[in-house]
Amino acid sequence: MEQIKLFDGKLYDHDWLIEQSYDDEFYYGFLGKNALSSSSVKKILDSPKTYWNLQQYGEETNSQALRDGRLIHMMVLEPHRLDELVFCETTTKTTKVWKEMSAEHPKHVLYTMKEKYNAERIADAVFKNEKARELLSNSRFEVPAVGYIEGIPFRGKADILKNSGGIVDLKTTADLKNFVYSARFKFSYGVQVYIYCQLFNCDYSDFDFLVIDKASCDIGVYSCTADFYNAGEEKVHYALEQYNHFFAGKEKLEVQDMLHDYYIHGAL
Repeated sequence: MEQIKLFDGKLYDHDWLIEQSYDDEFYYGFLGKNALSSSSVKKILDSPKTYWNLQQYGEETNSQALRDGRLIHMMVLEPHRLDELVFCETTTKTTKVWKEMSAEHPKHVLYTMKEKYNAERIADAVFKNEKARELLSNSRFEVPAVGYIEGIPFRGKADILKNSGGIVDLKTTADLKNFVYSARFKFSYGVQVYIYCQLFNCDYSDFDFLVIDKASCDIGVYSCTADFYNAGEEKVHYALEQYNHFFAGKEKLEVQDMLHDYYIHGAL
């Protein structure tokens, strides 16, 4: 049975890691600390300090954009899990009833009815679209993977894993018309494409983005080009160079000293 060595220095059975990764607390908690992911690679690209600080102190997981995306994903891909959520009979987060319920329930499970209705509107647009239904059919949802890339442990979770082997990633956006630019330059989605293709043994030509505009409910389907994939690969390689330089095999104090001396040089 294949074993994976994580950042804690311990070896784990690959199949056991996959089984445990269906649990969000394990996947985002334990594996979030002990393996890299597309999101952590993008943080390293932003700054090694950003990655380090988020590893030490945690990160914002309840912004409105993240809340919207999480709820829409659940409604489209895992509607059976909606029972895990609590919906407050209010449209805003300033009411007394919201504040009372916020004291009783974690933020990530408590939603207003306005958030619920908005997510239902968007999910309904997906289910009514023939191409979207085609992409959702003959698939498994929220499928985890754990493996090595350049000798470093990575985690990933495919939104939609086609039985034929392809991957479809569900995205929401506030500006569908500019998604191509955002995917390439603002959010570096090519990083995710490269990493997932490695973890799931998938070709970039079999990776698609299913994108829903949160305002208009327009739907876009975007395939990946070789240039997009290659740009993602280059970014991952650079991020891993940064990771190996600043973090791999180093004690906490050594990392902190190196990051204190980190600076960006340029000429204008």
